[in-house]
Amino acid sequence: MPAPERIPAGRLSPMEPTVEPAGPDAAPTTPAEPVGSLAPELLAEGELTVRGQIQDASNAVLYCTVALDGRSAACVYKPVRGERPLWDFPDGTLAQREVAAYEVSRACGWDLIPTTVLRDGPYGTGMVQEWIAPPGDGDEAPELLALVAEDEPAPGWKAVGRAEIGAGRTALLVHADHPRLRRLAVLDAVINNGDRKGGHLLPGAGGAFFAIDHGVTFNSADKLRTLLWGWAGDPLTDEVLTVLRGVRTELADGAPLAVRLAELITDAELAALRARVDGLLSSGRHPEPSGEWPAIPWPPV
Repeated sequence: MPAPERIPAGRLSPMEPTVEPAGPDAAPTTPAEPVGSLAPELLAEGELTVRGQIQDASNAVLYCTVALDGRSAACVYKPVRGERPLWDFPDGTLAQREVAAYEVSRACGWDLIPTTVLRDGPYGTGMVQEWIAPPGDGDEAPELLALVAEDEPAPGWKAVGRAEIGAGRTALLVHADHPRLRRLAVLDAVINNGDRKGGHLLPGAGGAFFAIDHGVTFNSADKLRTLLWGWAGDPLTDEVLTVLRGVRTELADGAPLAVRLAELITDAELAALRARVDGLLSSGRHPEPSGEWPAIPWPPV
């Protein structure tokens, strides 16, 4: 599980608070690309200015703006120096794995993860990711997870399992039978996500949603823990099989994705990634919980 937060010593900057800002000064001065498709060059090369600290986050998470050639955008900066190493992830950094997850998502063509880069910043090397602003008053946020009193999910929903809700009572945990969510379940299986919580799904404008927090991924041992088990054992869609075949090609020795990932994860982790893709293509089905460890992260949100 994510380690307790460790914030870099001192204030974020001489005049700025250590809380997430809510006022207009924190917003970018000019809108950039549509939400979820920010140009990597803006995040990687722009001037990064820390505006505040995201509270109640695992490890250090800083709210920033980035500006380049008259363009600007809000973003999140997670410096490596704000990470506490995890005993079961002894190699690399959370920041590197976050960027690797984005690279795989982009290779799939699904744009499930906001644009993410690895770069230097005010507190050293870290992950910088496009900020996903919450939906506006006129936007309808998609309903993705719910607890229901019924024993079976309603149409349009998939059952995960019973959950304790206090006073000896239980409810059925369900998630939406949504094509974008189903793609995310596949992506999590590919990158071996050990921490897919409900709070890691961010609603965006126009009914879209995005997935964040991918530091606990790519382990060479099976670590898949997720709330998205509703398709467990179901056949993969034809679209997914086509995408996975393309990813397998891009993971071949010398292919651009493989070369990029070799800079971010270990050789063993890259080999395990290839094996997971091969395994999904061989079985043709969504993975099922192994039963060897808790299949759902705690806390689930």
